[in-house]
Amino acid sequence: MNTIVNNRGDDKTMNRLLSFLKEDIQVENVTKIRKNVYFLTISTGEYILKGFKSKRQLKLQDDFTQSLKEAGFSHSYSFIPLFKEPLFVNQLYFGCLEYIKPSAVPFHYKDEKDRKNGLETIIKFHYATKQLVEKFEERLPSFNLLIKWKERYSQFLLNIQHLKYFIQEDFLYELVRWGDWAINELSKEEIIFPNEQKVILHGDVAHHNFIRDINKELYLIDFDLISVGFPFTDLLQYANRILPFIKWSAFELMAFDQLKKYMKEKAFLYALIFPTDIYREWNRMLKEKTYYDPAKIRHLLQLTIGQFYLRQRFINEIKNMLK
Repeated sequence: MNTIVNNRGDDKTMNRLLSFLKEDIQVENVTKIRKNVYFLTISTGEYILKGFKSKRQLKLQDDFTQSLKEAGFSHSYSFIPLFKEPLFVNQLYFGCLEYIKPSAVPFHYKDEKDRKNGLETIIKFHYATKQLVEKFEERLPSFNLLIKWKERYSQFLLNIQHLKYFIQEDFLYELVRWGDWAINELSKEEIIFPNEQKVILHGDVAHHNFIRDINKELYLIDFDLISVGFPFTDLLQYANRILPFIKWSAFELMAFDQLKKYMKEKAFLYALIFPTDIYREWNRMLKEKTYYDPAKIRHLLQLTIGQFYLRQRFINEIKNMLK
């Protein structure tokens, strides 16, 4: 049988991976999904191959997903023991994951039902992972939102001289002022939400980490950024992710039952003011040197300037709520 290889560009990792696979199994199809992630079809079924930087990291992910299922959260993938030992290719350890066949219509935050279901899924994830904190606490980092944001804000300030070529100074001034204000107010809080029970945080609740399968069930995937912290951290990130799709409306945000109690907390409101998405994306653009990519720049300008006045109105709404 001929093997079909769908390779997006020159990928030495994929070619070496394929040669290793052919030694043990009959490969029918290999397709690169993204960096270090591949779709694999063999006679026994369809799988995902994912590369990790160390065997320890792969073992952690395997242990965590198994424990997650045992704790009652079934809407994710499992690792499949397709090989006796992880494949070691180009300094990466590859594990085999269960393939979740997606529905024809992908999950996206622009869909009202998806926004609601995504939030419900995170709540269920937290309910399960609060049972796993003690088991994984020594193997996972503790997440500190304020430290991370101070670093992101400081890097954005360092990048200002370059950003002036893309963003007018009056917009930059406002973006810096919002961040400075939010960090100063959050720094006054010795402990943010101290009454919450710690959970294992997902850490990246972007829409592409949710998959709706062919039976319309919603799954949460990709646990590379898991850490120990308080639930509000994931929920805050989720709120930031969906705000552009609800026209930056504080009223719409309060319509989510799971967020209502947080919208009464000063710390959560100040955190919503912090323009973390703008800082993150511009810092990344300069770090990865993608400023010659017109599509990338258009996206960043839409995020920053295209949504600026909606975001400004939202911040004014938050200011009124803080009075």
